[in-house]
Amino acid sequence: MFSKKSIRVNFLIQLSIAMAMLVMFFSAIIFTYITYTVDKRIDEQLLKHANYLFATYPDIENSLSSHREVLRQTLNIDVNIVTTNINNPIITSILKSKNRHKQHFVELHIPYKIDKLAKTKKYLSIKSNVTESRELQTNIYKIILLINIIGMVIIVIYAYFLSSMLLSPINTIRVKLSNMDEHMLKNIELSTLPNEFYPVARAINNLTGRIRNYIKYQKELFIGSAHELKTPLAVMKTKNQVTMLKKDLSIDELKDAIKQNIISIDEINKAVSSILDFGRQEGAHLEEPQNVDVIEFLKNKIEGFRLLAESQKKHFKCDIEPDSLNLKLQPLLLNQIIQNFVQNAFKFTPKNHNIWFNSKLKKNNLIIEVIDEGSGIDEAKDLFAPFVRSRESSGVGLGLFLAQSAAEALGATITLKNRKDTNGTIATLILPTK
Repeated sequence: MFSKKSIRVNFLIQLSIAMAMLVMFFSAIIFTYITYTVDKRIDEQLLKHANYLFATYPDIENSLSSHREVLRQTLNIDVNIVTTNINNPIITSILKSKNRHKQHFVELHIPYKIDKLAKTKKYLSIKSNVTESRELQTNIYKIILLINIIGMVIIVIYAYFLSSMLLSPINTIRVKLSNMDEHMLKNIELSTLPNEFYPVARAINNLTGRIRNYIKYQKELFIGSAHELKTPLAVMKTKNQVTMLKKDLSIDELKDAIKQNIISIDEINKAVSSILDFGRQEGAHLEEPQNVDVIEFLKNKIEGFRLLAESQKKHFKCDIEPDSLNLKLQPLLLNQIIQNFVQNAFKFTPKNHNIWFNSKLKKNNLIIEVIDEGSGIDEAKDLFAPFVRSRESSGVGLGLFLAQSAAEALGATITLKNRKDTNGTIATLILPTK
């Protein structure tokens, strides 16, 4: 694992290299542009001088001897006639040179006369001293280099403070997380972090909240399981002990003891079946999500619910929207939530009363509701905790706990609330579509 120091060093190195390359890139472009512009200006100036000479001196070759010094003083150019063999012409028109006194010159050769008899070719040579321009370019280069060095120093300092600013809240979050265990899961204080880190801290707080609830419900599950199994076992033991203490046992008393034991065994089986359901659901959490047409999935379930309603002389109504919706999820978990909602609705709704099954899209969520006309719920109770059940329930109280666990695995939310218009309960599943 990387230490805080190594992370900062890596960040400084990477940021410094990136910024240095950027500065050098733009500096190279600027220097190249300046050099190109100055050289082009010098070449154009020499061509202007050549045009001036040809326009001013018709017999330029004879006029040079008397005007060479004037041209040197006024135009800062040396003008000469260069003669070469016609078969060996001067190819380069612009020549750049440097003498031993570190002076820089640019020389322009312009052909103007060919002597076919002598097989020679004459060029007008115009040489200009550009030492000042070259020194100016050198000074510009030094300034750019100095700016790069100063920029690198500023970049390193800026990167250091930027890394401190970025790593400080990250280190705060790291320390908070490293000090947590299953017994000390606390939320990260948002006030100690910059605004940019709020989404990260909220996500971590949401995750720790879910872990807290999971651990809490797991503990309650273990304690509740022991209690649910211990009570019928204690009843069986007491009944058997009482029966064995009787000296003259009748057949009816023996049958009564056996019947009581069977009832206790059924209760144990019911608790064990619910615990096994929880184990199977934990396995379903690890299943690979599938692309499911949720609307088609619900419609297939509805046919079975209609038949169940007819057999129990209850009215099952549904309103399913939209026509189709593909989501990636675990179908077993969705089925467990729907089954629990509908089973509870059928369990608590009297005969000849209504049960509604509705679904609709709202913003980025699919809302699935199961509404009954039962006696309602006690909203003061945490009905999603394991082994918590209403007075009318004959189950062990794990149904809603399993539904809540399945919803969290799907990234969904479930709620239970009493109806405002009449008696009954509204069970809602909010399933994100994104």
